[in-house]
Amino acid sequence: MNDKRMRVLIADDQPQVRSALRVLLMQEPDIAIVGEAKDVEQTLEQIAGQQPDLVLLDWELPGQNGDSALVQLRKVQSGLAVIALSGRPEARRAALAAGADAFVSKGDPPEQLLAVVDEYRTD
Repeated sequence: MNDKRMRVLIADDQPQVRSALRVLLMQEPDIAIVGEAKDVEQTLEQIAGQQPDLVLLDWELPGQNGDSALVQLRKVQSGLAVIALSGRPEARRAALAAGADAFVSKGDPPEQLLAVVDEYRTD
């Protein structure tokens, strides 16, 4: 059995959203939350320091627009998987066009996020 856990960084400016995501993901035994960030600058610092496998990125994260934030994240760590999150379902097209690996609306049920995260778990 592989004991390597997927390392996840949560980047969202709303503390209650970060907390809800943390609680949801902590129930998964093969996921380790390696950090949280409230803006693009903190996200970049966390990526450089923690080297996560996956970032849950609020598409409207303060500091830059989603497109430029995504470019910066990938400069810090190439090959990083990024799931864009937004309370605006219409942001899906822009996030995917900018290169996000996946998109989940914050209005979707938690099971939807877990299903998408599951696609990035290593076996």
